[in-house]
Parts: sequence; structure tokens; C-alpha cells
Amino acid sequence: MDFDLPQDLLDYLDELDRFIEAEIRPLEQQDDNIRFFDHRREHARTDWDNQGLPRKEWEELLAVARRKADAAGHYRYAWPPEMGGKGGSQLSMAVIREHLAAKGLGLHNDLQNEHSIVGNNPFVLMFKEFATNAQYERDADKLLNGGMRTGFGLTEPNHGSDATFMETTAVRQDKDGRPGWLIRGEKMWTTGMHVATHVMVFARTSGKDGDAAGITCFIVPADTPGVKVEEYLWTFNMPTDHPRVSFTDVWVPEDSYWGQIDRGLGLGQSFVHQNRIRQAASSLGAAVYCIEESVKYARERKPFGKALAENQAIQWPLVELSTQAEMLRLLIRKTAWQMDRMEHKEIERTISDKVSMCNYWANRLVCEAADRAMQVHGGIGYSRHKPFEHIYRHHRRYRITEGSEEIQMRKVAAYLFGYAGPKRRAFEAAQAATASA
Repeated sequence: MDFDLPQDLLDYLDELDRFIEAEIRPLEQQDDNIRFFDHRREHARTDWDNQGLPRKEWEELLAVARRKADAAGHYRYAWPPEMGGKGGSQLSMAVIREHLAAKGLGLHNDLQNEHSIVGNNPFVLMFKEFATNAQYERDADKLLNGGMRTGFGLTEPNHGSDATFMETTAVRQDKDGRPGWLIRGEKMWTTGMHVATHVMVFARTSGKDGDAAGITCFIVPADTPGVKVEEYLWTFNMPTDHPRVSFTDVWVPEDSYWGQIDRGLGLGQSFVHQNRIRQAASSLGAAVYCIEESVKYARERKPFGKALAENQAIQWPLVELSTQAEMLRLLIRKTAWQMDRMEHKEIERTISDKVSMCNYWANRLVCEAADRAMQVHGGIGYSRHKPFEHIYRHHRRYRITEGSEEIQMRKVAAYLFGYAGPKRRAFEAAQAATASA
């Protein structure tokens, strides 16, 4: 088994580094834009008097960086070639996202906003895999050219990980002689609604609580009557663009959905698998940054006349974190490599547990690494003049929002014990044989 990365990918990492230094760093430094990344970052990014939303200047800066990256051919790297991208693989994206996150905070890659010069847009591949020809004809141009910015409405006030128990419903109803759907319910954490043109609303269209079938993914224009942002939830790391949204008698035409009626949960699974493996790679990169910065500081800082690095109390925790990072990197890259070698819809049936392993462990690791970095750096590590508190506060969310680590461990257990996944038939056959003996 060859663990060497392809030369073309290594060359591309070098190309990205050159682009960052030539185009992104100067933009980061001009007009005091560094305020969005230094100790002033939380205040500079947050419009405290406007519901805690991101400041306009902050989002405009991110947009400028994305346009530069797009013009240079980087932003759409992971998109399929037929949709204007380079067809970047899951393995390549995992390597790239770790590489960028390991550079620390900067305009090249800001995880708080899912902003990067190499974009992570799971909606694109999800749309490619699930949209019908008619839906592709209707929405593809808008989606690919920025004319359609979608919020993701899956979680509800009373239901998070238990998505199959969702209370939002859609029933068939004609309006002015046109067939359509009437949607009622509430969604939580529907990120980006302040700029969204549409919102993906997962709603039950048939079946009962607990059924995976019977859920449909509707595409609702954000300005449709009855769609209302009730409040933006202030969070551990600000600014916030995560609202509670209500849908009161929202009517949409018959064809306002992606995929198939009653089969919408597959779109949600497609989204989370792509997002979890890429986000795991980013968490790994941020963890590596914290570890490496701690090592450098420990070599430079000399209390009592000798380097901190000479103390085993400093060495051993960083050794353990570094060891975990090395092992996690191999699992992430192997899992991404496997994802590239199977049909997109096969991932859920065969290696969903591996994706969950990567994600929950990476999110736990980065929080531990950020906490250790604060400890190694002492008082300055606790201050906002170092990025560790920001890294901790941001990545702490992923132990909940990417599917809580408990739910992801439950997924791993289901595969391990044969309640789901490839082992299920073997366990069921063994139980049947035992029962008939």
C-alpha cells in the first residue's frame, strides 16, 4: 500500500501557497483588515446592534477573497467538471483542508464561516446526485452561478439528531387552480438565512414518526409569505447567522423540491457525509496548528533559565496529541479514499461509521489541542492575542452540530454490532440459525 500523496496534489498545495502569498495575504493586511483576525476579531466581525449578525464589511471581505480564488481557478476545485469544477476528490479535499487549517487563522481559510479559497459546498454534489433532469434544468444555473444561496432547514426546536421525528409537515393543496404544497413548522440553526435566497425545508409528507421514508426536501424561496426568521441565536463564538425560522402556511408549487417525494432524507445524508469528512480534516489541521505553535513556544520560552520544552510535563501531553493526530490523519485519508471508490449513495450503507469515527474524534482532538495550547502558552494563551480561544470556541460547536459525538458513536456501534451496515446480514443470519437449531 502506497501512502505517498500524488505529485499533482503536492504541486497543487504549492500552487495554493503561492496564491495565498501573492493575492490573499496583501488583501488581509490592507485597510486594517487584519482586525478580523487579531485580538479584535469577535468585535470586528459582529454587528452587536443588529441581532449579532456578521458585519457587512466582514462578509464583503470574504466575498472579495472568494472572487479572487474563483478567478484563479481554486474556489470550485471540488465541483464536478460538468458543473464548472475540477472534480477534486474527497481525498484531495481532505488533504487540502488540513493543509489550509494548519496555517492558522487567516483570510485564506476561516472555518467559522466555512469560508475558504477552496470552497466546501456539499450542496453541489448533493444536487448533482439527487436532482432530476427537470430540477437540474430549472435550478442548476442559479445554484452554480451564485444566484441561489440556500439555507439548510433540517433541525427543529424539538428535534435535532432525531430527524425522522420532525414535526414540520407538507400537505398537498391547490391554490388558484395550481397544484402545490402547504408547509407548516419550525426549523432551528438554519445558517445563513440573512443572505439566503432559498431554504431547503425537510418536511414530512407521509408516514409516521420514526420512519426514514416519507420526508421530502422542499426548495422554498426565502421571501415566500409565511417564512419568518423569529430570532438569531447568539452563540459561544460570535457573530451568529443561525436563526430559528417559522413556516406558517407557506405555499409552494408542486415541483418545488429536490430529489423525490418521500425520499428527501437521502439528500440530508449526502450533505452530512461530505461535510463530516471535510470538516474532520479541517479540525485535524487546526489541531496540528495548536500542537505546532505550542512546540515552538515551548522551545522559545525559558522560565527558570531553561526552555519549557525540557519539562516532561510539557512534552508528554503534546506527544499524546501529536500521536493522535498522526493516527487520525491516516483514518481520514483512508476513509476519503474509500469514498472516492464507491457510488455516492453507497457511502451510507458501507462506511458511514468510518466517516463518523473521523469526525467525532477530530472534533474532540482539536478542542483538546486548543486547550493544551492555552495551557502551554500560559496567560498569553488565554488572551485573545493568541487564536487558541477562538479555535476552541468555534470547534466546540462541531461536537454538537455535525451530528453530536454521541450520535456518531451510536452510528459506529450500530455498524460494529451489526444493527446496521455490512455486518447486519451476517448477524441476522447467525441469529436465525441459532433460533432454528
